[in-house]
Amino acid sequence: MAKVIVGATPFQGHVNPVLTVAADLVKRGHEVVVYTGSRFEERVRALGARFRALPPEADLDDREFDKAYPVRATLAPGPDQLAFDFENIFVGHLPAQVRGLRELLAEFPADVIIGELGFLSIPLLSLSTAAEDRPTLVTLGSIPLLLPHGEPAPPGAGLEIPQVLVELQKFSEATFESLGATLAEPLFHAPVHRTDHYLQLTVPGFEYPRNDLPANLRFVGTLPPATGGDHLEPAWWPELSADRPVVVVTQGTVANGDLHELVIPTVRALADLDVLVVAATVREDGPDLVREALTEVPENVRLAGFVPFDRLLPHADVLVTNGGYGGVQTALYHGVPLVVAGASEDKPEVAARVEWSGTGLNLRTGTPAVADLRAAVRTVLDQPGYRSRAKVLAEEIGGYDPFQAIAEIVETAARR
Repeated sequence: MAKVIVGATPFQGHVNPVLTVAADLVKRGHEVVVYTGSRFEERVRALGARFRALPPEADLDDREFDKAYPVRATLAPGPDQLAFDFENIFVGHLPAQVRGLRELLAEFPADVIIGELGFLSIPLLSLSTAAEDRPTLVTLGSIPLLLPHGEPAPPGAGLEIPQVLVELQKFSEATFESLGATLAEPLFHAPVHRTDHYLQLTVPGFEYPRNDLPANLRFVGTLPPATGGDHLEPAWWPELSADRPVVVVTQGTVANGDLHELVIPTVRALADLDVLVVAATVREDGPDLVREALTEVPENVRLAGFVPFDRLLPHADVLVTNGGYGGVQTALYHGVPLVVAGASEDKPEVAARVEWSGTGLNLRTGTPAVADLRAAVRTVLDQPGYRSRAKVLAEEIGGYDPFQAIAEIVETAARR
């Protein structure tokens, strides 16, 4: 059996996929230590894994992100916010993160380190330590591929983000140099190239066709959605099985600070349609915030904080989302078509791929108008091609076993 360290930037959207992987490795009998933010300790121990907190300088609670960095809210979504996040979190916390990881390795000589692509200790170790002197490195690709194309990008492709982040690149190169590594390529390419195995958490049908992928990269399919456990179903749950279509709207786990961006406009847009709208706010105070924003909650709307998507999405006819990669993959896992409206982080790239793959509509904004949301949802409901394409992707996803792919790498490393 192998010794495995699983690492993640302490944001829920980054932690969720690695905990899913950690849980499977524990079940297979491997010894697993999860290295991330202290707020996730209880969840980690419930999986049967050991826990190690990031050093205090890097141990951010993502629920307090806006309080810790109030200036971020003043920046426009897109490159400005992305550069801020990387300079202050992903790269800014790298010295502390890698220091803690090396201390952990001294106590727990792991065979494998698995991290999401924001866990930059992996490319740092790859660049600074010979392969024979370090564990096998595995990176989970939990956002779209941001590598340049060897041929012209398909119509509708998003911006090549690295081209507009020159100052971030300089900052990253200096940080890597201070830690004994030379970053001689764009920062956003390093997690793909500077790891032994880069496992893209989707299927080829959701990614632009290309003939220039690096040899260490492979598609392994979508991770199954986390189970809802003993989550109590609300009183309105039987309505999901009634005759009218079900439309789920969410802003995910990260960009849900202002529900006026998508959740509330969608509720207004669909108020008089013959559909059941489930507003999954993923916030304890989310339902109250929606109620406060509306004069009256429409009859066809059900408000929720957290709702397990493994139970909810099998009932859905459309998912309206701001384009979080994990949420989109979960929708496609269940064959649910999409309406995507996102502007921050990697969300424009996700939306572009939804459009290209034919699995939904891309509204090309993070703050869509009520009329545009209404028209988009009606289009996806009325035109069966979107659901057909989503079903095709679901069938393709069903042909992959990401857990087995990861387990084979781990077991091979243990025999090294």
